[in-house]
Amino acid sequence: MKLDFVTLSLEKEIMRKIKLIWDFRGVMSAKTAEHHEIHLKEFIITEKLGSNNTGFEILNEMYAIAFMVVEEKDMIMVRDALKPHRGEVFE
Repeated sequence: MKLDFVTLSLEKEIMRKIKLIWDFRGVMSAKTAEHHEIHLKEFIITEKLGSNNTGFEILNEMYAIAFMVVEEKDMIMVRDALKPHRGEVFE
């Protein structure tokens, strides 16, 4: 079976993942991001999403993020329900 560029592009588009990000600032940012991840995991279970890629990162003592990686097909629903601050293509 021969795959052409259009087929490969379409497959990549279908499988694209989006990293939704919540920003937290201040002295409690690390604990808040860590706690927010708990709620993201609960949402995944409640909504029966296929993704289970969540986490938090402490970027400095006053700034941390929580994140959730979702398939592009689920992004609109998750975005509308959870109101992330920003998003980016996840590779």
